[in-house]
Amino acid sequence: MYHHEYEKRLLKPTDISNHQNTNVINNAQKKPSIITSNSINMSPSSTYISPSKSTTSYDRFIPMRSGNNWHTTFSMITESSRNSLINKKSTRENGEGNRDGIAYSSLLKNELLGASIEDVKNQTEERGNYSSSILQGKNLFKYSTPTKERTLDSSSPYSLSPLSAKSQKLLRSPRKTTRKISRIPFKVLDAPELQDDFYLNLVDWSSQNVLSVGLGSCVYLWSACTSQVTRLCDLSGDGNSVTSVAWNERGNLVAVGTNSGYIQVWDVAVNKQVAKLQGHSARVGALAWNGEILSSGSRDRLILQRDVRTPCVVSERRLGAHRQEVCGLKWSPDNQYLASGGNDNRLYVWNLHSLTPVQTYTEHLAAVKAIAWSPHHHGLLASGGGTADRCIRFWNTLTGQPMQCVDTGSQVCNLAWSKHSSELVSTHGYSQNQILVWKYPSLTQVAKLTGHSYRVLYLAMSPDGEAIVTGAGDETLRFWNVFSKARSQKENKSGLNLFTSIR
Repeated sequence: MYHHEYEKRLLKPTDISNHQNTNVINNAQKKPSIITSNSINMSPSSTYISPSKSTTSYDRFIPMRSGNNWHTTFSMITESSRNSLINKKSTRENGEGNRDGIAYSSLLKNELLGASIEDVKNQTEERGNYSSSILQGKNLFKYSTPTKERTLDSSSPYSLSPLSAKSQKLLRSPRKTTRKISRIPFKVLDAPELQDDFYLNLVDWSSQNVLSVGLGSCVYLWSACTSQVTRLCDLSGDGNSVTSVAWNERGNLVAVGTNSGYIQVWDVAVNKQVAKLQGHSARVGALAWNGEILSSGSRDRLILQRDVRTPCVVSERRLGAHRQEVCGLKWSPDNQYLASGGNDNRLYVWNLHSLTPVQTYTEHLAAVKAIAWSPHHHGLLASGGGTADRCIRFWNTLTGQPMQCVDTGSQVCNLAWSKHSSELVSTHGYSQNQILVWKYPSLTQVAKLTGHSYRVLYLAMSPDGEAIVTGAGDETLRFWNVFSKARSQKENKSGLNLFTSIR
């Protein structure tokens, strides 16, 4: 009964003086068609009969699906109306959820609106690019009297998929996988007496997967394989304290810088001191190995380079350009250049043959402790400034020219490049106390990690390049998974390399 009454009302003419309309209606009454609410709302391919002039009115208004840009129209609704809708739905802000939403939205547009979207990547920049001419009245939907027969996107009659050909191609389009970085550490260790001193370097991770930590007057070793903790040395006998630790490349020797100015070198396999290097008149806060050569930076403003095998036979090299305490030392990946940073806001680059720096950078406005050479770009050096600077700067040491600079908003304490991708991690002090992961060269933030309640002064990377450990004055060590093991770019194989194949 309902369908019959609805059919009569829908087909009732409003102007019977039009003879053409009367004939059309009479023909329709002779061969009535079954019209339901479902067929009206969901069948855009149905045939609509309309006169050439607007002489017929309808009592139903069906929103037109084609040509409606609902994202843009929604943004034009008044603020009060929009807030009432937004408060009912929570939005996901992570990258993967956003891409899934774009893919789902594109699929609906193909099936319901007749769009021809074949690639998800082209839809990420679609919002905000629509014409404002369709926003009359600022309504979410647009209504109009249908005048033309519309058909759905035709697909192959032999296809077993309920989706159109465009939607099938959309689902097959390649999508970039998103690497998830956990916002919480996977391990937290107590580190009592870990000093809150910006100029010290008290944490290092060896190639043998052993962590060395300077706590007060002692150095402790923590095995990442067995979680066993051993005490390597204790300097409390002469009232001394540990100011820096550094592993050599092989992971069998660890150098210990002290507040008194001398350096101890320990063989961890036999738990024995193999060398004691003197020469500094103040604390040693920075250490860097280059084979068997150990470089040390001190508050006495000197950098000393000595061979730990024959410290008494081979004379030391004294590098004396800094005007204040040396707090950062790093050798380049090819072991040809040494970068040093000091409390005088200077960054120097030294080579193996000269006693004067080959390059000098003075752009930083605060102490330069954070130094890192890129393992992927030859000659690329990154450095970070202290509280008055807050910037990470990149330098082309091949030409001596500054490159990029990013203001991090807080004191830069440490920098480290990923071993497998063109990314780097930075740790910060005043006033954010956070850990940031950056993508180079776009310098976009990949992740922001928080948890330390004091300045994140110490940073070391695991030998596999996947995890980092951070230390702070809150007397905790936190372990984070920030980098991926898989290499982002395949290494180019050269036929000139005789060691890549068996002949």
